[in-house]
Amino acid sequence: GRGRARLREVFESDDPTGQLQAAWEAKEQLRTLLASGALEEARDHLRILEGLVEAAPTVETKRLLRTVKRWWNEIEVLITTGATTAKVEANNTAIKNIKRTGRGFRNPDNYRSRILLRSAAQTAA
Repeated sequence: GRGRARLREVFESDDPTGQLQAAWEAKEQLRTLLASGALEEARDHLRILEGLVEAAPTVETKRLLRTVKRWWNEIEVLITTGATTAKVEANNTAIKNIKRTGRGFRNPDNYRSRILLRSAAQTAA
């Protein structure tokens, strides 16, 4: 589409080293990998990602590949079960926001109450 054509223009005119395009291709390959429906398909996409990183080894793409390999067991669980920790991570972020906006709770009971109140409000909504 139009977006891809524009992206190609940017790569051709503003990416003389090819690093930006390499990072984008690796990111897109990761998205494809995470959307896999089966483990064998995901492993195939991992091999493609490894090839992309080998062909254009930037700091960012190498870091991305290391992270994917480090988290591979969790990625396999995601692909086979569809289960993620998104809700837990969202709650942790909300708790951090409560702590930040409270500007330092000195009373642990008040802190706990604020967290529980926020949780109850989310559950009721």
